[in-house]
Amino acid sequence: MTLSLTDTLSGDREEFEPSGDAVLLYVCGLTVSDDPHLGHARLWAQADILHRWLAHEGYDVRHVENVTDVNEKITARVGEREEWESEADVARHYTDEVLSRMRDLNLKRAEVYPRVSEHVPEIVELVETLIEQGYAYESNGSVYFDVSEFEGYGKLSNQSVDELEEQGDPDERSEKRNPADFALWKAGGVGDDAVEEHRKHEHEGDLPDGQTWESPWGEGRPGWHIECSAMSMTHLGDTLDIHMGGQDLVFPHHENEIAQSEAATGQRFANYWLHVGFMQAGSEKMSSSLGNYFTVGDAVREFGTNVLRTFYASAEYRSQQAYTEETIEEARRRWERLERAYETAVEHADSADALTKTEDGEFRDELAAARAGFEAAMNDDLNAREAMAELLEVATAVNRHVEAGAPYDYRALRDAIAFFEEYGEGVFGLQFGDVTEGEAEIAEDLVELVLDVREEERDAGNYERADDLRDRLEALGVEVEDGDDGPAYRFD
Repeated sequence: MTLSLTDTLSGDREEFEPSGDAVLLYVCGLTVSDDPHLGHARLWAQADILHRWLAHEGYDVRHVENVTDVNEKITARVGEREEWESEADVARHYTDEVLSRMRDLNLKRAEVYPRVSEHVPEIVELVETLIEQGYAYESNGSVYFDVSEFEGYGKLSNQSVDELEEQGDPDERSEKRNPADFALWKAGGVGDDAVEEHRKHEHEGDLPDGQTWESPWGEGRPGWHIECSAMSMTHLGDTLDIHMGGQDLVFPHHENEIAQSEAATGQRFANYWLHVGFMQAGSEKMSSSLGNYFTVGDAVREFGTNVLRTFYASAEYRSQQAYTEETIEEARRRWERLERAYETAVEHADSADALTKTEDGEFRDELAAARAGFEAAMNDDLNAREAMAELLEVATAVNRHVEAGAPYDYRALRDAIAFFEEYGEGVFGLQFGDVTEGEAEIAEDLVELVLDVREEERDAGNYERADDLRDRLEALGVEVEDGDDGPAYRFD
């Protein structure tokens, strides 16, 4: 079965056909102004499942995900901490946080994570092209895209230019030809009103005005929409295979990306537009601005990576997903069911009672049906919910086979283990039977703590106690070597 995807632009389910040897995937990343929450991570997880499934189907995936590190929300946080002296300081802190939480969720790394701040030359060049081709105009040091000049503006969001309301800040009105025109380049820094709107702390003295750059129109900052066009085209070329983002970005962000990109190149900007539904917290969208969010860091510490990955794989990407105690608890039960079944399959496949000539026809048929069902579900617009159901069916099949008693069908158990690893790990990003990175870091911290105590005992002359601590570490598989620079260790 060939992969089909629902394209927001056409509104249809379409057979996926990449434009070249590699799939060019661009994901609209975060504005790094706060800790990422579970709503942000929903897009990450769904993009990761898409990336993993394409790779499973044999495609080379060139995945680019931007980091917006130039924004008034970031500027507004300057001075909130003593070390946050500039917009770049705030952005660096939250970029580190975003990338760390991505690793916590076991996401495949993108090819690059381009920052806006490092692509200003490409942004300026793209704006110059749009002016030269008659799609943009300069006004008081700012540059605006003239939506009336681009035929088909509004095609992604199904709106006409005549129906559009004003875009951008009210103070731009006098500078624009049409209310719906949007900024490609903004003169000067961030205005005090924008900083005040997003500020979360008391601030003494002058308000920060953010980073600015020189341009042919004077000192200023990039507009929001032009950033993604410049970064995606820099790293993936004029036409993307898949552009993925949240539903809230359809208009104006993605609509404007299409207009400015296609106006500049004359080429179709993206062949498939995929939009991920909101994470609901109660009756509202989970949002930093509403304060109704659960950060990724807190969620990983409370629930663990596998429960969160199971949670995200339990809903279709285009639908809304509800975060409640009940939905997380359901994900926990599902993960524990999968984990127990995997461990049961491993334990009995490695037992003396798993025999070569024992055949459980029903078990083998269940595995074959689950494999076909999983692949059909994923090829049907990435229906992870139905694919997860097939994974749970395999868990049921393993338990039924083992509960029937020895002898066990070794080949079927081996295939069940491979099923969990190929699809559960390879596609859904679950981790069966492995120590997670976070647990490994905790183990290292504990070893270093014991070694610090051992050094204190040695300094105090309690050599017998120090030797006992070393022996106990070695019994746990930690080899300790004393050197001129202090003790070193490694795990056996």
